[in-house]
Amino acid sequence: MQIAVVGAGIIGLTIAHRLAEEGHGVLVIAREGQPHCASTGNAGTIATYAVDPVGTPDVLRDLPRLLFNSDSPLAIHRPSALGLVPWLLRFARQSLPGRAQANRQALAGLLAGADADWRALAAAVGGADLLQDRGALYAYDTPEALAGAQVGMARRRGLGVAVDMLGAEALQALEPSLPEGRFAGAALFPGTIWLTDPATMLARIAAAGAERLTARVTALEPVGAGWRIGLATGEAVEAGAVVLAAGAWSASLLRPLGIRVPLTAERGYHLEFDGMVPLTRPFCPASRGFYFTPMQGRLRAAGTVELGGIDAPPSPHRWDRLEDAARSVFPDLPPPSRRWMGLRPSIPDSLPVVGTARKGLVLAFGHGHIGLTLAPKTAELVSRALDGEAPLPALSPARF
Repeated sequence: MQIAVVGAGIIGLTIAHRLAEEGHGVLVIAREGQPHCASTGNAGTIATYAVDPVGTPDVLRDLPRLLFNSDSPLAIHRPSALGLVPWLLRFARQSLPGRAQANRQALAGLLAGADADWRALAAAVGGADLLQDRGALYAYDTPEALAGAQVGMARRRGLGVAVDMLGAEALQALEPSLPEGRFAGAALFPGTIWLTDPATMLARIAAAGAERLTARVTALEPVGAGWRIGLATGEAVEAGAVVLAAGAWSASLLRPLGIRVPLTAERGYHLEFDGMVPLTRPFCPASRGFYFTPMQGRLRAAGTVELGGIDAPPSPHRWDRLEDAARSVFPDLPPPSRRWMGLRPSIPDSLPVVGTARKGLVLAFGHGHIGLTLAPKTAELVSRALDGEAPLPALSPARF
């Protein structure tokens, strides 16, 4: 059966690679150099520790300050604010204690084993040299903040996440280039894997995967026992099945089919600093809400969330805030060598949409901050869905 995969980010390409390995005829359809692709600009971590949904009671209580404080890692793209109201109402409901805990447990189940999945994928595509596994750190500015983090870390341990709490001296010994006395301590997630170059890994998965058609998809239409995929050129491609993995652009292709999914874009930003790599593992200054990740010959500072604005240009002040935060740790960083903004596809409950929506139409998008982490797992779930297996209830398109 010919399967068309719409989307060539980390989710789409990993799905295409798996399906091709299983013997399917696979065609990946996506625009050339799709702008704002989240798969190449992320923090690069395989975040098996990321069991907390974005929406929690603590975030809900703090939402007004987070949204309207200019130094906050969370913001709203102001021109998009009115259109975000329905999404924000759903997000608020998902942040209530019972729902947040259910989402947390679902995330923990999905994330378990993601590091092993990534080792297998990297080996299969010749990408093992791009993996490092020295762990990741969340650092806290004050003893009070470090003590306050204990409750959340204990909750993670209860869900199977390995966490070691470090004092200031132990943190300094692990990362001696940190300014002495800058942090009171940290949480170490030992053995965490990260990619030293996400774009190179994406290219290797693509090279080991399926045939590619460079085109913008404009419509999906069921035809007989299969599907017709309309293209911006006015042409069309037919396939026995379609996997929709177009990230933040996915919902617009579903509306004409009567399928509505509460999907929005989280505009994430990064800066890169060439030639200076003062850290040996991913490092998050928790009060600032971003990551430093050491990559090949450069340091990446990635993070922050700006909700909405899928078709709008970047907001330069978000880069300014990110640079200020980076220099609060390393004041002597050189000028940024690169600036990037990308669109994370985000669902209010922080869980992706993975499963069959119509016969022959499988959805695979909405991974938010954990798309890189869950790419191999998502490919497995899509393969099962194409074989007729029902979607996991927590991820099912029917949950909306």
